[in-house]
Amino acid sequence: MSPLSLQTCVPSQHATSFAEWWRKSVKRVQKDKRKGFNSLVVTGAWLLWKCRNSCVCEGANPCLAELLRNFRDEQHLWSMAGALP
Repeated sequence: MSPLSLQTCVPSQHATSFAEWWRKSVKRVQKDKRKGFNSLVVTGAWLLWKCRNSCVCEGANPCLAELLRNFRDEQHLWSMAGALP
C-alpha cells in the first residue's frame, strides 16, 4: 500500500474552521486511504489538545519535539492496530 499523499490536504488561510478543512481534505484523499487520513487527523488533533491542556492546566511549556515524538509513537500504535497503512 502506498503512503498517503498529504500535500493536497495542507490547510489554507481561507479555511474557516477545522471541520471545514477536514471535510474538504478527506474528499481529496483516495477512498482506500481515507481511513488512514482520518486516523492521522484524529491523532494530531488529540495530541494538540492534550498539549494545550497541559500548558493551560499544568503550566507546562509547549515542546514541538515532544509533540512530534508523541505523534510518531501514536502513529506506530495505530499502525500496529491496523488503522494506518
